[in-house]
Amino acid sequence: MTIKSDFLVLGSGIAGLSFALKASNYGTVCVVTKRSKEESATLYAQGGIASVSSKDDTFESHIKDTLNAGAGLCKPEVVDMVVKDGPERIKELINLGVHFTGTVKSGGMELDLGREGGHSKRRIVHAEDLTGREVEAALIRAAEADPNITIHENHIKVDLITHSKFVGKTEEDRVWGAYVLDKKTNKVKTFLAQNTILATGGAGKVYRYTSNPDVATGDGIAGAYRAGAEIANMEFIQFHPTCLFHPKAKNFLISEALRGEGAVLRRSDMTPFMKDHHPLAELAPRDIVARAIDIELKTRGEDYVFLDISHKPAEFIKERFPNIHKKCLELGFDITKEPIPVVPAAHYVCGGIKTDIDGRSSLRGLYAIGETACTGLHGANRLASNSLLEALVFARRAALNAKGTLKKDHPGLFPSIPKWQTGGAVRSDEAVVISQNWDEIRRFMWNYVGIVRTNKRLERAKRRIDLLAGEINEYYWDFMITSDLLEMRNIATVSELIILSAISRKESRGLHYNADYPSADENFKRDTVIKKSAT
Repeated sequence: MTIKSDFLVLGSGIAGLSFALKASNYGTVCVVTKRSKEESATLYAQGGIASVSSKDDTFESHIKDTLNAGAGLCKPEVVDMVVKDGPERIKELINLGVHFTGTVKSGGMELDLGREGGHSKRRIVHAEDLTGREVEAALIRAAEADPNITIHENHIKVDLITHSKFVGKTEEDRVWGAYVLDKKTNKVKTFLAQNTILATGGAGKVYRYTSNPDVATGDGIAGAYRAGAEIANMEFIQFHPTCLFHPKAKNFLISEALRGEGAVLRRSDMTPFMKDHHPLAELAPRDIVARAIDIELKTRGEDYVFLDISHKPAEFIKERFPNIHKKCLELGFDITKEPIPVVPAAHYVCGGIKTDIDGRSSLRGLYAIGETACTGLHGANRLASNSLLEALVFARRAALNAKGTLKKDHPGLFPSIPKWQTGGAVRSDEAVVISQNWDEIRRFMWNYVGIVRTNKRLERAKRRIDLLAGEINEYYWDFMITSDLLEMRNIATVSELIILSAISRKESRGLHYNADYPSADENFKRDTVIKKSAT
């Protein structure tokens, strides 16, 4: 089956759906998502969206905070553009029906603004502590009501379709869409489009411990790399300092907003420790907080530290963090009365597919937006709650840019693309191979390429991924593809990119900390760019 559209969007989070809604004004849009349309990292975002929204705040302050967090690798022109576009994007969401927390006053709504680590002012626009869920619901309602948007659930990308690979060599390669596996029929469909937009989110499932949902397997980054696009800054993996430590609390994030409201990190003996690591204590940037917790755990030989907000009034906690309070109660913790156990976990990829200020990748016809992209906003470390803002801003810019590339439909618009060929592949009865390799990758990535790295750890990781990548590639070509196999293949590719990037950066900067090079080096004040060699 071949499906044609003007725009093919892979991913249904805030980036993908925001783009779809903008692009639908200019042409037809196919949205492909590998599970239900609701399932994305956006759905689980608690904190909110960073945007200048009060008289006490300024664009200059938000820009400065972003640049400080980025440790010298932010692109100033991108930071300036994103920050200044923020208030308009918030207004658009409100007009779309998003109900942010606030107080009705004469003249309209006054937004309740939170503060998070690295921010000098209160500027986090939020919907209680379920911001992502509220935004995702509004975007889905709008997309489902749009006649130009078609959503294909339970479809996972196999690979991008490039001109050079499937049509013929060309001086400037381009993308014509993607081969996509229909998980219900197990058939591969051909999706052709004038513009393909990767909005597939991050890659937290590369690591053993992550705040990300199960869909975060780096599909877009891996696919773009295999297609020949430039990938940048994959060594910068943000570890969220506080995920709930509990066997039944898979991926449950304890929002940074708790620390913004006064929550204190404590050792097992209940002594606070963050002032020993940074003057801003609990409000230090995420990389510093995560590394401080990692040091405390390894020094004391313990599995977790405690996060304590019980000194705040109970009613305030329940009103400000209703979802977190409810979830913790279900697991036996009352955050109004006691501290809760927390550990760092892989949270956000600051690198990704290298793009320009309009979301264009190095391949014609291919855009990347949201966490899967490396736009230059985050640099070496993302400022809290800048991610949803980035997705909104770049979704709009990418749609406006892609609009200008559209050609009127005619019989020769798309080249002749062959249908997916299974070749001699057979069905596998050894799913254990996939689970074994997946588990091994996630374990050595956590142990060797985690919060603190060393040359020896990185070398060990490189040897392991070289061996496993070969095994996985052989398995991929020998057996019929499944969703699990595709995700494992992507996990292996992204792991390799992280390892290679980390090895090449012989310094410590932002989220990349190598104990053998504990200081920043001006010679490495540049992006790490990787591109697959031509075959």
